[in-house]
Order: sequence, then C-alpha cells, then structure tokens
Amino acid sequence: MHRIGLDIGSTTIKTVVLDETGHVCHTQYERHFSRIAEKAREVLLALGKKFPGKHRLCISGSAGIGLSEQLGIPFAQEVFATRTAVTTLRPDADVVIELGGEDAKILFLTGGTDFCMNGSCAGGTGAFIDQMATLLQISQDEMNALAMNHEKLYPVASRCGVFAKSDIQPLLNQGATKEDISASIFQAVVSQTIAGLAHGRPIAGNVVYLGGPLTFFSMLRDTFDRNLHLEGTCPPLSLYYVAYGAALLAADEAFDLEKLADRIPDLAGWQSYDPLRPLFRDRRERIAFEDRYGQDLPEPLACTDERVSFFIGIDAGSTTTKCAALTEDGTIAFYRYLPSGGQPVSHVRDFLLELYDRYPGCRILGSAATGYGEDIIRSAFGVDLGVVETVAHYTAAKAYDPDVDFIIDIGGQDMKCFK
Repeated sequence: MHRIGLDIGSTTIKTVVLDETGHVCHTQYERHFSRIAEKAREVLLALGKKFPGKHRLCISGSAGIGLSEQLGIPFAQEVFATRTAVTTLRPDADVVIELGGEDAKILFLTGGTDFCMNGSCAGGTGAFIDQMATLLQISQDEMNALAMNHEKLYPVASRCGVFAKSDIQPLLNQGATKEDISASIFQAVVSQTIAGLAHGRPIAGNVVYLGGPLTFFSMLRDTFDRNLHLEGTCPPLSLYYVAYGAALLAADEAFDLEKLADRIPDLAGWQSYDPLRPLFRDRRERIAFEDRYGQDLPEPLACTDERVSFFIGIDAGSTTTKCAALTEDGTIAFYRYLPSGGQPVSHVRDFLLELYDRYPGCRILGSAATGYGEDIIRSAFGVDLGVVETVAHYTAAKAYDPDVDFIIDIGGQDMKCFK
C-alpha cells in the first residue's frame, strides 16, 4: 500500500507517491488552469492505473480543501505539511522560504517555530512574475536569462501587480533595458517577501528555498542570497515538499483512486458563486449598444497632391502609441494606433515611413508630442514641442465640440476626468 500526497495549489497540482519503505517512487507537476476538479480527476485516474488497489491519501494546498471535504479525503494544512516534509528531509534547516503561484511563506524553525504567510494579495508570488513577463512580452525563462546580464536596478513596487506595471511601463517607454527590468522584478519579489513576511525577524542560518519560482528562477535565488548575505539551498524535490508532507500525514484509511476519480464529475457545481448580470442579455442588445456608441474612424485622405502639408501629433502613452497627421484645415489624413510594447520609438518611425510612402512629396509643417514617452520621442525625432496630456485632450475635444465642458479618459495606466 502506497502513501499519496496531492498538493492542489492556486496554479498547479503536485503529486508525490511513497512506497512502503517511504521511498519516493513517483512525482508529477502540472498546471491546472483553474480546472481543479477536471485536472484532479485526470491525476487520480492516472495514479489508479499506475498503482492499482487501495492507497492511503491526503490532500493539501490552498485550492484542495473543498475537494477534500467533498470526497471525504484527509486534508493537511500546507504549512504543517511543509514543516513535516522539512523535518524529515532537511532537519538542519533554520528557515524555509517558499513561493508558490499565489502565496508566499516564511517558516522559522529554530528559536521557536513561527511562520508568516501572505494574505489575499498575490503580489510578489509566481503569478506576479507571470504578469511581469507578459508585460515585457518575454517568457519566464527569458526573464531569468536576461536578468543575468543586468547592469542596474530600478525601484519596482511588488505589493500590487497594477502598481508594478505603473512603474515598469514608463521605464520601457523611456528606454530601460529588459535585462535591468527583469532583475528589478526579481529584486521587488525579494524585497516584498523579506519586508512583508519576516516582520523584522532575522533570516539566517541554513535557509531552504521551496516552490516553483525559487526552483525555476536561479536569478531569484541569487537575489535572495545577495539580500540576505548568505547562500541558501534549493534541495531536490523543492517543488514537492507540501505534497511529500501530505503523503507522510496520510491517515490509515485507504482509497480506491479510480473510484474517487469517478465521483469527481458529480462535483462540477461544488463551488457556488453569485454571478453578476451579463453586460448584454442577447446579441440584439449588444448590437444596439455598438450602434449607439460606435463611431467610424476617418478614412485616410485620398490625395495626389505631392505638395500636401501636415501637422504631426504623437501620443506616446503608457501602453499604446497613437500618431496622427492633420492637414492645414485640421482634417485627419492618416493615423495609427499601436501597442507600445516598450518600443514607442520604432512605432513612430514606422508611422513616419508609412506616411512618406503614402504621400511622397508631403511637407511637415510642425509636430508635437505628449504622453509618458514624450521626452524620448522629442529627443529621437526632433519634435518641435511637448504638450501636457490634459491640454492636448482639451484642445482636441474643443475642436470636435466647441461646447465641451467635461472630459473623461481611461488609458492604459491612468484615468483622467476634468471639467
């Protein structure tokens, strides 16, 4: 009879199977993409085929308690499971730092056992790193490799992903390298963990690193080492300590895994939520909304006059770059709206090349820039002047509607309302 531990975390399911001697004979690590019941059924079915018969089973993890209750399987709180595993596998450990998909924990094991864990916010966890990699338009492996070649660090908020994006997007628009930003993200995670969870207690002695982010990102471990002035250890099975501890804590009751798996489809509605009213009740209501608020954008000016003259406006925003060419009478002749991707200069260059390609003999009478990337655009292209965003908004709104008395703008990283 085997002992099996399932760690159903916020983003992954980890499995450890121990044989009768306590030897680890099987491990599995998979993302569940929030399809917890479906993925748990797949895991149990596969285990049942590989290990026929009945086995002792225990579930742990932040997303596992509901499934445990519904199936009548023993549940082990993840901190207790981690401590059980560490006591068995690393009895010399003084401190454990564990980062998961949406949680972070520090366990102090000497001088009195103590632990601290983050609350409902996932700032400074694996999900936070996921978000930042998406913002940089790189994979997580690329982020780790880029951070190895950084030259400087920038202050980046880690308490909240939105605040972090508000720090990082301007850095991208101002030309900061992805190497430096990647390293700064890892530094933000370390600062958040130490300041938010240690509560002033020194982290010293034998420090063990656990969990996905600390297993997969060598630069994150290096950043912890540098900040703590020590050399921590990322041990074998670092991904599986909670599942290993759960397996050790499995009670005497044995379960048929395939029969358990067959019960899971009946639990499709075991989690109940009160949904909000949908934005549109049907397709007709959506079409009516689009007709009411939709507005066709102007077509590019059909002009064969080689001497046509333009005024150029550039809004290098936090997440998008907008460019427009206006004729002398204020007609929008040509425009582009593009995701910045941290490269506003290349987007403006492409816009200008396309403009000259479309109107080979045109003359530029004047140009102005606004937005987060105003300075770099002015420097790169010799733009005549910079304009404050609110002034640019008002100038355009008044040209569109002379009686305008209120403007609201929701941008990529900011919101503005002014009367």
